[in-house]
Amino acid sequence: MRDPLTVHRAFYDAIESGDVELMESLWVDDAGTLCVHPGASPLHGTGPILRSFTVLMAGVDYLQFFLTDVEVALLPPHDPTTAVIVCTENILSDPGSVETFNSGRAVCTSILVRDGAGWRFWARHASPLIDQGDA
Repeated sequence: MRDPLTVHRAFYDAIESGDVELMESLWVDDAGTLCVHPGASPLHGTGPILRSFTVLMAGVDYLQFFLTDVEVALLPPHDPTTAVIVCTENILSDPGSVETFNSGRAVCTSILVRDGAGWRFWARHASPLIDQGDA
């Protein structure tokens, strides 16, 4: 894909629409890839990462992300091969009925690399944000 922010948005589109093939196209296929879901142990390798997203997408009837505080760093600046994107995920989900809508927030860091296929995910780490009033 053309630029890292387009790939980054496509990642969330894949989750929201349950598009496993799109999700697969967004990740580098390598044993060194890494993903850390909120509150979970790190997953290493594209296979386990894609399985985790497939399970997530199959287990929730409705999931939507509203991204805020998006920051992008391109490295090196003159001809970037790596993009670091940090954002806040404002999440709305429904595990099965209208009465049970849930919301949450996480801060996420995604590392994308540019290869022959364009920009793709190499690593992602999301961590839940706790509102100060909840602490």
